[in-house]
Amino acid sequence: MPTAQPAELEFRHAVEADVPELVALVESAYRGEASRAGWTTEADLLDGQRTDPDGVRAVIRTAGSVLLAVERDGELVACCQLEHRGDHAYFGMFAVRPGLQGGGLGKEVLAEAERRCREMWAAKEMRMTVVSLREELIAYYERRGYRRTGELSPFPYGDERFGVPLRDDLAFELLVKPL
Repeated sequence: MPTAQPAELEFRHAVEADVPELVALVESAYRGEASRAGWTTEADLLDGQRTDPDGVRAVIRTAGSVLLAVERDGELVACCQLEHRGDHAYFGMFAVRPGLQGGGLGKEVLAEAERRCREMWAAKEMRMTVVSLREELIAYYERRGYRRTGELSPFPYGDERFGVPLRDDLAFELLVKPL
């Protein structure tokens, strides 16, 4: 008996009414026990919040920035931030509902994000920063054409908007991909 195909993904620009649901999605993918249902958890590295309503609103309101809300059958299943930065775009705030991780949804969202950056802004390159200790996550991006630059930036210790570090060796590494 054939199995039903999942409904197609719908991509749209997030609006302010989406903020509470987007915050909950991002938090569920990275922090706390709920995040352990997926593989993107940072719960062993960071406690506290990953984002907050003000941070999500800022992404939605900033010129040259888009927060993509990704839905399937009217349900929010993923999101990502795209920001125009001259000849390149920045990719961030990427979250996939933990129970849906590992099934190709993230790969589909990333590909659509790259396509949109090429079309909207003629971006030549996509850049992102990833916690340098997240080897499994970095390997995921490398399989999708991103390369490690070795360029590190410090973790914002003391700024709890980004979480409460559980280690003293956190830093962000820049990953890049030609578009």
